[in-house]
Amino acid sequence: MSFPKFLLGDNTDYPDAIFVVHTEFPRFIINLENDEVEWLEEFDKSDEKELQDEAENLFKAANDFYDREIERYDE
Repeated sequence: MSFPKFLLGDNTDYPDAIFVVHTEFPRFIINLENDEVEWLEEFDKSDEKELQDEAENLFKAANDFYDREIERYDE
């Protein structure tokens, strides 16, 4: 089964949270309410610099995805 690069998620236990799930490497879940990130991968120290550089782009892409999805609901 294939998944889209990003998925929206919610949970009634976290009524104010807006979760975006990134399904490709490096997989993570970001809560857009507070920008908390849970990485679903384990990284070596040697990956840290590359991850920091890429993380900013991925978080922006996650926010852009959310904005696009919300715009589509409003149409």
